[in-house]
Formats: sequence, structure tokens, C-alpha cells
Amino acid sequence: MRIRILTLFPEMFEGPFKASIVGRAAERGLVEITVHNVRDYAHDRHRTVDDTPYGGGPGMVMMAQPLFEAVEDLVARELSQAGERPKVILTTPQGRLLDQGMVREFTSHKALIIVCGHYEGVDERFIKSCVDHEVSIGDYVLTGGELPAMVLVDALARLVPGVLGDAASATRESFGPGLDGLLQGPVYTRPAEFRGMKPPDVLFSGDHAKVTEWRRKTAVDRTGQRRPDLLKGWPST
Repeated sequence: MRIRILTLFPEMFEGPFKASIVGRAAERGLVEITVHNVRDYAHDRHRTVDDTPYGGGPGMVMMAQPLFEAVEDLVARELSQAGERPKVILTTPQGRLLDQGMVREFTSHKALIIVCGHYEGVDERFIKSCVDHEVSIGDYVLTGGELPAMVLVDALARLVPGVLGDAASATRESFGPGLDGLLQGPVYTRPAEFRGMKPPDVLFSGDHAKVTEWRRKTAVDRTGQRRPDLLKGWPST
């Protein structure tokens, strides 16, 4: 998978994309991530990428021209390399709330362009003409779209085949298909007793059917307690 990120602050991505799973995936060539500065597509000597909003109001708005040209350039590169137009994603508080289903949908594409929104927003003409998906990571406002872009890239990288040591990890965790989109229940590891606390006996039983049943039940219980909205449509049993 190839991911191109358009941002006003490329230096923000230097650390996160060199560490942990994303860093290892990039080193192994399973994920290719490039970061591009929107200011490189500005035409004036000040590299201007924003201006005051029409109609008045506080703040600044990202201009259409640099974003149009940046996306057109990256799309052309991708078409010449792979012959397929990449999907363009804008990180914005006004977008659809990111969930695991959306992440899986995005991994079906060979290439993505993630545009990091900033300031008071992005000129609507760019959104209507160039953006395929608007994505938010929560009902709150951040300084810019860089952190949401990092979250999205991390979620995407984990689902690329070969990235995780055990492919089953992505199916048995919260929101995974192995749990039908539920939250994962409690997990335990050594020691068998810690400060008087022990894991449930069923986990030592060696009975795989009973362990599976216990995990299923605790997943439903935890989901009901913490995210009852995820149980909508489930049978009462």
C-alpha cells in the first residue's frame, strides 16, 4: 500500500512513522509512506497557502490552488506508476467518524492521498472537486489534521498483509470480524497469581470450546457495559 500525505507541517511525521509497527512495515516495504509539503505548490515567494474567509469571520482558510495542484501532481505520479487513481481523503472534524469498517474499506485501495486540513477549514471548491472521503477521528477539534492522519495510517498499516506477526491478531481484537465488531473482553498473562488476583479458571482448562465461549461472553458483556450502541441489532440472547 502506498500512502501520500499532504500537510503544512511535514516535520510532525518524522518520529511516528519511524517507530513501532508502522516503522517496521515501511522498512520491509509493505507500506510506502511519503510526506509532501503543500507550500511547495504555492506560486508566490512567501509560499502562501491560506487567506481570509469570504464573508468575514475569524481565522484563515486553506486556499484551493495549492491543494488542487498538489493532489493533481500526486495523482499523476500514481497513475504513471500503477495506472490507478488513488482515493483522496481529507482529515476534518466535519467528516465521517473513522471506524474499523472504514479502515478495512480503505485498505482495498492500492494507494491513498491523505490531505491534512488546517486553520478554519479548506476551500469548499477543492473538497467538491478532489476529495473522495472526509474523515474525522472524534467529535472534538484539533489544531490540524496531522494527528488524525497519523491515526489513520497506523490503523491502515496494521491491516496490510504481513505487517502483524500473527495475522489472526487483527481479527480477534476489538471491532475485528472475529468478534463481529464487538469490544475485546479481558486478557491475562503470567504470572498466574499477582497480588492475590488470578485469571478465571476456564483459561487454564485446556478446553478450547469453553475458552472460546468465555471470550465471546465477556466480549458481549464488556460491549454492553461500555459501548451498548455496538449491540444494536443483536439478538437478546
